[in-house]
Amino acid sequence: MNRYTVILQWSDKDELFLVTIPEFSDRVIMPCTHGKTREEAITNAEEVIEMYLDAWQLEGESIPEPSTLQIA
Repeated sequence: MNRYTVILQWSDKDELFLVTIPEFSDRVIMPCTHGKTREEAITNAEEVIEMYLDAWQLEGESIPEPSTLQIA
């Protein structure tokens, strides 16, 4: 399991859950994937994250760091 932030938002227009990954926003067009259900959207997000990480590693590009929520 990865530690990247996944934001799910319902789209009335598309009638889908859209997925945004904030840590990838400067390198990937957002939203980056979707799903008909929350579960499908999350599964697709995990696949997309792994796909991008693998591609960036193969291309020798830097890997974005996952964000961490700090609660005081």
